[in-house]
Amino acid sequence: MVVQIVQFQLAGIDPAEYEAEAERIAPAFARLPGLIAKAWLGEPGENIYGGVYLWTDRASAEAYADGELLAAARRSPAFAGFRSSILDTLAAPTALTMKGLAELSTTETPA
Repeated sequence: MVVQIVQFQLAGIDPAEYEAEAERIAPAFARLPGLIAKAWLGEPGENIYGGVYLWTDRASAEAYADGELLAAARRSPAFAGFRSSILDTLAAPTALTMKGLAELSTTETPA
């Protein structure tokens, strides 16, 4: 498993506009090959936004990093200070601490 961390600041759009756009494009991310999960990040007080991605393998993360979705974000004037890092995970300790993710995926969201 591989983790990708993307961070940027909003420039010229407000947090509500960004969140609405994130909700609009989230289905495209859900279809990315090799993506296990993405957490969308937002800290309005510090103007820090981005995502934490869990990928099945480095090739999937790199395909996204080289693909059009991330390229469009990099080109967007709405995002300043864009950074992206792909990191390998440590298999043994990660396996011990991943049970919460498995539990989340089987828990129904309350109505």
